[in-house]
Amino acid sequence: MKGLDSVTQRAFIRIGNAAGLALLGLVAAGVTTPALAQKATNAAVSTAIERLPVITDVRIGGSDTQTRFIMDLSAKIDVAAFALANPYRIVVDLPQVAFRLPEKAGEQSRGLIKAFRFGLIMQGGSRLVLDTKGPVRIDKAFVLDAEGGQPARLVIDMSVTDQTSFQRAMQLETRAPRSANVNKSETPAPASTDGRPLIVLDPGHGGIDNGAKAATGELEKDVVLKFAQTLRGMLEKGGKYRVALTRSDDTFISLSERVKFSRAQGAALFVSLHADAIPKGEGQAEGATVYTLSENASDAEAARLAEAENRADAIAGVDLTAEPDDVANILVDLAQRETKTYSSQFARTAVNELKTAARLHKNPMKAAGFKVLTAPDVPSVLVELGYMSTKDDLKLLTSAAWQAKTATALAQAIDTFFAPRLARGSAGKAN
Repeated sequence: MKGLDSVTQRAFIRIGNAAGLALLGLVAAGVTTPALAQKATNAAVSTAIERLPVITDVRIGGSDTQTRFIMDLSAKIDVAAFALANPYRIVVDLPQVAFRLPEKAGEQSRGLIKAFRFGLIMQGGSRLVLDTKGPVRIDKAFVLDAEGGQPARLVIDMSVTDQTSFQRAMQLETRAPRSANVNKSETPAPASTDGRPLIVLDPGHGGIDNGAKAATGELEKDVVLKFAQTLRGMLEKGGKYRVALTRSDDTFISLSERVKFSRAQGAALFVSLHADAIPKGEGQAEGATVYTLSENASDAEAARLAEAENRADAIAGVDLTAEPDDVANILVDLAQRETKTYSSQFARTAVNELKTAARLHKNPMKAAGFKVLTAPDVPSVLVELGYMSTKDDLKLLTSAAWQAKTATALAQAIDTFFAPRLARGSAGKAN
């Protein structure tokens, strides 16, 4: 797809090879333009979604010793189920499906199941994650054909087991590495001759991982993706930087993949974007905060937030057995000393600019052990734009005018941070 504009490339990936080739032919023939290609992409994506198998209902039955989980489907599909620990959960991988379940369906708790989540895990693949009350054994995982006026059905039977038996079953189980199930990040265009700094924007969460949810239903993953797209547009318009997003749609990307992406592409700055929520009964907070990486959290709230954000992979059902458990292990290798200095410098600059556009938290600059900030050679910050759980913040977070104003402030912070480097580059060219 070399030589195609980014809109057409994304269209090719999202709608599949057959439709993509047809779109490619139109572009090559001069029949369509990037703007028309975007319209064609949207139409093709809508058509493709309409053709997906649909999950329409869910039921849970049983007791604290044996439980059956059932979902109704519009067509029979293949599934693969496995159990994971820390926390205990059952993960079910599916082809891409459309989930049309009642609101709050995932909050059902019955028998061995505490709750469940569902969503896109990668292009072409969906995932269902059942949180269990303890170690369980998967007795059966299968899909029944539609028959006798009844829809096709996904059935998961599970029973209680002890921790020793659970661990033994996990060790004996042979399965392909699950890192392949996690979607790869968006890849920027090759830049071997482009000396402009690469800014990687990281919209948090995505796909099966919704992030924080407002009482009125808005999702963190949607808010931060829209903000990242706004900020990218501003940075690209200025022409000083190359810009890439770790995700450009509603797809899950693991924390380690986000870090690997920024390093592999030689990012000059990594900005992870989030919108926090305070759990019910734990008070209220408001305003934006900029976080840097530290082995020791600056306060209890920073520690709570880092712990919550670091659970993103577990929420999506990623097998973490091969992942390092402790952020401190990465901090020990301090090729990071200079990187941490630059990260702190950018954080201070960002806070100074944000205060002109956004309401700030009472302590707007903090530090904690965020896994997504652990690239040892890329200055990295995590920006909490505000609180989804606070009515006034939510109103701002979902306002296009506020997003544009705040994105402008962050773009200015990036300009200020890179000004000395860009000036040196210009002086070098002049000489």
